[in-house]
This record gives sequence, C-alpha cells and structure tokens, in this order.
Amino acid sequence: MAPPTKEDHDALLAAAMRTVDVADGADVSVAVLDMDSGRSAAYGDGTFDTASIVKVDILAALLLRAQDAGRLLTAAERAYATAMIEHSDNDSASALWEAVGRAAGLDSANERFGLTGTSGGDGTLWGLTQTTAADQLRLLRQVFGDDSVLNTASQTYLKGLMKGIAAGQRWGVSAVADGTGWALKNGWLPRSATGLWDINSIGRVTVDGRDYLVAALSQGNATKEAGVTLVETAARAAVSVFTGDATARASASAGAS
Repeated sequence: MAPPTKEDHDALLAAAMRTVDVADGADVSVAVLDMDSGRSAAYGDGTFDTASIVKVDILAALLLRAQDAGRLLTAAERAYATAMIEHSDNDSASALWEAVGRAAGLDSANERFGLTGTSGGDGTLWGLTQTTAADQLRLLRQVFGDDSVLNTASQTYLKGLMKGIAAGQRWGVSAVADGTGWALKNGWLPRSATGLWDINSIGRVTVDGRDYLVAALSQGNATKEAGVTLVETAARAAVSVFTGDATARASASAGAS
C-alpha cells in the first residue's frame, strides 16, 4: 500500500472539520505538521488578521536582525520580548514593531522565513497584519524545526517564552496537548466596525509522545468565547489526522452515507 499523501491528509482533515460547528458568518482555517514524519495537512486557504499571534513573528524578525548584526538582544529588548510573548503586552509589541522596521522589516524577515501569504499591518497597526494558516505553520517551523534561518540560541529563547504564557492565556492549541506539553501564542481582537472577534492560536503540542505544530485561525466570531471554542475544536480535528481519529470519523461518515 502506498504511503498516505498530503492530499490524503488534507481529505482526512476536511472530513474531520465537517464535525466542527462553525457559526454563520464565522470562518476558520487550520494547518498541522507531524514533526516526526514531516507530513502536514491544511484546511481553508483564507487570509486572516493576525491579532497578537504576530508577536511571535515580530520577535523572530528581531532575533534574525540581531543574528545578522552579530549581537545579542539588549536588556530592554529582552524585557519587551518577555512581556510581549508571555503576557501579550501591546505596548511592548509596539516598541519591537518599531525596532524591526514596522511592516517593511517584518515582510523582509518573512521572505527569509519562507512565508508567502503574510503582509505586515499598515503603520503602527501590527495586529492587522494579514496571514494564512499555512504561513503560520511555516513560521512555527522556523521556531521549532531543524531547518531554520534562526540559530539554535534564537529558537531556544523564543520557544522558552512560548512555554511561559500567562495562566489566563493558555487556551487554544494547548487544548490538544498532554498536560503541559505545549508552547503557544494566542491572538484575540474585537473588530470595532462589526463587534465580531478574530481569535487565533499557534504553537507546538505534544500528544501521545509525538510533537505537532498547529495553527488555527478564525474570524467573524460573535464572542471571544465562541472563537476560543472554535480554534480549540479545529486544533483537535487537525491533530486527529495523525492520531487516527480522523480516519475513524471518515469511515463512520462513509458508512452512514
């Protein structure tokens, strides 16, 4: 029997996502990578506001600039980075957004990271950076993978901060993980024009001893709580592609049709 292809995994994820309750007007996209096998799956190809998940990208861009200059982060930069990632502090993000050169600097770094569908927000609006789930998976590979333009010290530093998220912000992809086997960053943003919420979650989770990278993005949620439930359910569906649960779901669905 031939090994499963990406198309096979995408089909399993699509089947698993049919069991996810997406409210009218909401949209969701999710991507997952099994770090052991290198296989991935994706659902949805829309573009989403990053909200605060861009803070991982901002710090990765800053670390890359520091590497290029052959220097370490300054004490002030490290203080901003800790507050920005662990507590999602917006003032710290704004300071580092300026340090990396705003959208132009972020876009330049992302070109080197291999991101193809992400563009920095206008002016000071870093939270309105546009991205895709597939691109967030590429960014996570830069943080957690072996083939990265970030050096080991930069990766270790960023991963450490993503493991230290404040207690009230440990939702999202962590819902899939075994215990504390996660490193993540979440984003949440109520849009002033509509009152609807952007809710996103990205990170690495450990499930049954295996590591997965997961990016779950959503928009048009009526409440923050509804969006959190949506990205957590989507993250579970994504990982189920590689744990075998999605195959069982697909078989049951086929038998009922």
